[in-house]
Amino acid sequence: MSWQALTAQTCALGESPFWHPHEQMLYWVDIPGRQLLRANIYMGTVQAWDMPSEPGCIAPAANGGLVVALRDGVFRAREWGGALERITTLPYDTAVVRANDGKCDPAGRFWVGTIDETKKAHAAQLFSIDCRQGAPVVECKAGNALTANGLAWSPDAQTLYWADTSSHVVHAWDYDLASNAMTTHRVHLTFTPKPEGWSVGQGGYGGRPDGAAVDVDGNYFVAMYEGARICQFAPDGTLLAEFPTPAQCPTMPCLGGEDLRTLYVTTGRHGRSAAELEQYPQSGCVFSMRVDTPGLPVNFFAE
Repeated sequence: MSWQALTAQTCALGESPFWHPHEQMLYWVDIPGRQLLRANIYMGTVQAWDMPSEPGCIAPAANGGLVVALRDGVFRAREWGGALERITTLPYDTAVVRANDGKCDPAGRFWVGTIDETKKAHAAQLFSIDCRQGAPVVECKAGNALTANGLAWSPDAQTLYWADTSSHVVHAWDYDLASNAMTTHRVHLTFTPKPEGWSVGQGGYGGRPDGAAVDVDGNYFVAMYEGARICQFAPDGTLLAEFPTPAQCPTMPCLGGEDLRTLYVTTGRHGRSAAELEQYPQSGCVFSMRVDTPGLPVNFFAE
């Protein structure tokens, strides 16, 4: 099994990929590039849609279109390229905090994690937005983090995973889908912090946990930013496999394709050194490879 670049087009920082089963297309975002993107993998074509501010994450909506978390709020797009209708504004300071990793839970709530751009205040949080009864119900579900990432649910939706990238930790909670309650917090995975003075090309560092996905067996796939790999962990936290990536900075995996057995990963090139980009010239591309176990289908936003 080997990686293939989806297109030659690169992003500054690709994130939030998902496979749309009705459209048979892959969606993702370029955060600093302020774009939503989607690809027809069979035709090899990519469409880009400019956003007014940085898009942290997106999800498909059950009634068509998308839900989008931008720096300054959560918006509904009824169609590709259409108007952005504000759903809600999340309670954080947009001057130093923005939306980051997120997706919908199996009940159709949209979850948005944030990033503390100061890297000091531990102001990153995790919000759920429930629009199933009309007016949005916003709840803060977790916090005291620097960079929200790694959001995923087990196949039975009884475990919720969430990573704080900068802390090199993936958290887990028992989760009740009906009540939206998170209980029994524990540290699920820990990774060795980056050694002081470390630079790309040196050993001794395997990266930090970025975006994640779960397959039908409950295995947790996590992109290791600066680690040039995706790690696959069993539900008990046992490392099952490592997939080296053709970019130093993979950002988020998803499982898609008609049989949900294609592993896609977005990557970044923004702010990376010339030496790194010479070694990994396709940094910023979306890559794909085939895997044995299918993933879970994407959850749709409900309203």
